[in-house]
Amino acid sequence: MSELFYSINQDTVINLCKQAILISYNSFKKTSLPDKLNPKTLNLLNVVANSFNNIGAVYNSKGSASEAIKYFLKSLAIKEKIKDKEGIAVALINLGYIYVNQGDIPLAIKSYHRSLVINEEINDKNGIAYSLNNLGFIYNSQGDFEKALEYFQQSLAIREEFGNKKMIAVSLNNIGVFYDDQGNLSAALDYFKRSLVIREEIKDRKGIAVSLNNIAGVYKKWEDYDKALVTYKKSLKIKEEIGDWQGMATSMNNIGGVLLIKNNLHDAQGYITQSLKIAREIGSPKKIKASAFILSELYEKKGSALKALEMYKLYIQMRDSLNNEETQKASAQQQAKYEYEKQKVVDDAEHVKLIAIEKEEKEKQQIITLATTGGLGLVVIFLIFVFNRLRITKQQKLVIETQKQEVEMQKVVVEEAHAELEEKNQEIMDSITYAKRIQNAILPPTKLVKKYLKESFILYKPKDVVAGDFYWMEHNNNKILFAAADCTGHGVPGAMVSVVCNNGLNRSVREYGLTDPGQILNKTREIVIQEFDKSEEDIKDGMDIALCSLEGNKLQYAGAHNPLWIIRNGEIIETKANKQPIGRFDNPEPYITHSFDLEQGDSIYIFSDGYVDQFGGEKGKKFKAKAFRDLLLSIQYKSMEKQKAIIDDAFEAWKGNLEQIDDVCVIGVRI
Repeated sequence: MSELFYSINQDTVINLCKQAILISYNSFKKTSLPDKLNPKTLNLLNVVANSFNNIGAVYNSKGSASEAIKYFLKSLAIKEKIKDKEGIAVALINLGYIYVNQGDIPLAIKSYHRSLVINEEINDKNGIAYSLNNLGFIYNSQGDFEKALEYFQQSLAIREEFGNKKMIAVSLNNIGVFYDDQGNLSAALDYFKRSLVIREEIKDRKGIAVSLNNIAGVYKKWEDYDKALVTYKKSLKIKEEIGDWQGMATSMNNIGGVLLIKNNLHDAQGYITQSLKIAREIGSPKKIKASAFILSELYEKKGSALKALEMYKLYIQMRDSLNNEETQKASAQQQAKYEYEKQKVVDDAEHVKLIAIEKEEKEKQQIITLATTGGLGLVVIFLIFVFNRLRITKQQKLVIETQKQEVEMQKVVVEEAHAELEEKNQEIMDSITYAKRIQNAILPPTKLVKKYLKESFILYKPKDVVAGDFYWMEHNNNKILFAAADCTGHGVPGAMVSVVCNNGLNRSVREYGLTDPGQILNKTREIVIQEFDKSEEDIKDGMDIALCSLEGNKLQYAGAHNPLWIIRNGEIIETKANKQPIGRFDNPEPYITHSFDLEQGDSIYIFSDGYVDQFGGEKGKKFKAKAFRDLLLSIQYKSMEKQKAIIDDAFEAWKGNLEQIDDVCVIGVRI
């Protein structure tokens, strides 16, 4: 009942949970002691732990972090007692969420990593997705964007596999946050809206409020302040109705910020002051920091110098507490320990207890000093206390010894699992390597390319063994057709889509005799949709492509998202593609064929987005189209083979030690 009422009336939840706890404790008295873990007591202890967890969730929603932590820790202690690994992982995730809001990033990362280790041990896919998603959020906030996106995408893939709509919406939202932070607002808005549609479908009111808040943030960055204000207020209204105090603080601060930009200082001050009040009540340094910063700007505009300085000092205080040196290093340190923690998770518990023992010993020494000055009577009381604490310490040491033995047993189990995992990995790699041979068979051989396009190059760099990108060529009626294609995804899923799309291009030319690029793309889209419609599932995969037809000096081009660049006399002539993929799309339109009369020395370039989207450089940012333009312009006097080498070297130098994020395909042809 408490779980049912959680999304309807949270005030009812605490009372229901406390009744469940009381009934369970009464049952312990009537049957057996809780320490005797027979099936009945195990079940009742699980009820108590789940009740503590639900109470903690309510307090967290209401912004009472200290009470939430207290109840989550109670739940965790019982879950550990009854060895419920799934429950332990859930409690750790809940604790990690609160530590993030409190700005305790090292403790949050530790909680999330421990939950990930446990979920992997029990092969709980949903739990793994939770942990990966939360770790992605932390790495994103710490500036490790590559690892953040990696975790978000892994989490989304697992959730889509199991069809968990609520969690799919969470992952889509977080990927939107990632693109928002990177400045790719169009992509961010797309993911936020996809998340909102799902949340409205399942009536997740808290999730709807979050999505609206994020969408409003994009409108604000686009300087559409009226639209941003309306959307922020919709989000705030929902948060007030469900009693989400943390969300209310965020929305009020956002509304105040927009009103400040619009120079409505009176209303702005009201919203932001209320936001700061809530942030202080719930103890959130992050939200205090945000409110204090905007208030300092507001008071400065109003000419209240002392108040502006006071708020700015508060902002600096909160900023420093959130971004200290320990916090900045915690992410990298914890990742380095990840594999070690898989085998040493029990040792962590031992280490925590040893620290607690050491702390207790220091407290005892302080008590001895005070007792000596306080008289013989206090000394007697102190000695009794010491005797009691020594007895507890002895019991703790016995527990630690037992845990050491369990660790040794765990090592044997892990080693056996590791050997089995290596065998499975080898089987998977053998299958993927064979799949690469199949995919290579659909790519035109270098000899054929050079036969029809003598002055040309193809730079093809799959992210994984197999790829979603592919290049394509056909010779038909004296016309040379060639294309650079980018299918949904990369690796094995992308490769499977590429086979379907490559077949669609071949049939359009060979079976239907088409040579006009726009007509080829229209027919390919029709074939691809027909192939995917055979599945019982709703498949929305497809491809982006730049397709050219060359006959002498006559060039025709059509594209889906991917453009055409012609470099002539040191300038780039860009022709943009239709903004629709080869695949299912709302309100599709025919693809447009563009025609050109080329001149001697013109260079043609078509490519997928993997090159320009690669993260790298000193600041870990995207390469971007402008840098790619400048690179191509600077090497026009080079042969096409030399151009390929320079472009490849530039890509590797930019990427550095970072992981390649997507497949890369670049085709260059000189007339």
